[in-house]
Amino acid sequence: MKIVTAYIIGLIFGLGISISGMSNPAKVLNFFDLAGSWDGSLGLVMAAALIVAFVGYKLVFAQNKPIFDVNFYVPANRKLDVKLLSGAAIFGIGWGISGFCPGGSLPAIGNGSIEIIQFTIALIAGIFLAKAALKLFTKTAPNS
Repeated sequence: MKIVTAYIIGLIFGLGISISGMSNPAKVLNFFDLAGSWDGSLGLVMAAALIVAFVGYKLVFAQNKPIFDVNFYVPANRKLDVKLLSGAAIFGIGWGISGFCPGGSLPAIGNGSIEIIQFTIALIAGIFLAKAALKLFTKTAPNS
């Protein structure tokens, strides 16, 4: 049942991305073009997502435990550290350059555009590169 639920949630997310036009990189890039052809619809999509997430978290955490598991799994680390901030910066720069965020690129793969496929390949390569770099820096970092 977990897999079916995850599939349905992913389908709803993908439909939302597609219907809102956020799978179109030009629409996303126009949000960042304040001096040119600015399009504020990405801000509306983000605001709607925040509202849905806020309500969802309130409803979910009002329960004693999740429906399909024994515990909730939430991050224990709540610190703003170099790893989090550098990852957020790289994400933002990549999003600003390409017009795709990972969540928006996956539903767009169905369009068959070579740019989307190239982005997704680069995304996967970046994930492996980041994991390798983290492993390397963790081994070579002096003990504190």
